Amino acid sequence: MLDGRDDVLEGGNSVFDDLELRVDGSRPFDADTVAAAAAVCDRAEDHGGPGVVLVHVSGAPAPGWTDGLDLPTVNRWERVLRRLERLPMTTVAVAAGDCGGAALDALLATDRRIARPGTRLLVPSERTATWPGLALFRLVNQAGAARVRGAVLFGTPITAEEAAAIGLVDEVTDDPAVALTELARRDGVHSGPELSIRRQLMLDAVTTSYEDALGAHLAACDRELRRSVGVRS
Repeated sequence: MLDGRDDVLEGGNSVFDDLELRVDGSRPFDADTVAAAAAVCDRAEDHGGPGVVLVHVSGAPAPGWTDGLDLPTVNRWERVLRRLERLPMTTVAVAAGDCGGAALDALLATDRRIARPGTRLLVPSERTATWPGLALFRLVNQAGAARVRGAVLFGTPITAEEAAAIGLVDEVTDDPAVALTELARRDGVHSGPELSIRRQLMLDAVTTSYEDALGAHLAACDRELRRSVGVRS
């Protein structure tokens, strides 16, 4: 995984500043992988203004990709993904080709997802079973078990069109630059603690009862009402 520019934005685009990450799913996640993602999270958390974190994802692991991988590294990777998922800025993934392993992980941790035609989401298999990382959790949480059963249990590819139909991808286009420009204009203003709170309320809604959720939602409403009064005064 390397952070840097992608040719999807010819000539660059200042709206993304240095808030870009490239995730190569053909590589196992290692210390460099975690460090690159953490560095982008650091910059986004310190940014202090509106904007978009852009994540380019592509590539899927080859057989044997877990050789040499250890549990502490897996844990650090999952923790940095959680940071990405909770950033106080809108996160947008652009996917191309086969996306598995770290690429699939990062895609599923973003707010908006754009895919090029021909993109496939792949849960990598190792020996006799699929990799049991939190991509499985996010796939089921976001699309429902029935819709991703084949991918989770057997590694059946999910095409870009299928992913769009079940809500894992927002748009399939051969011109991601146009979609990115529109997303940056429309969604880039949604930044800061309020975005993080709304995202957490959304994620918790899947597994939290109404009674347990009530307090968190009322607290968020109270915060918004107080904020509105401050804006008007």
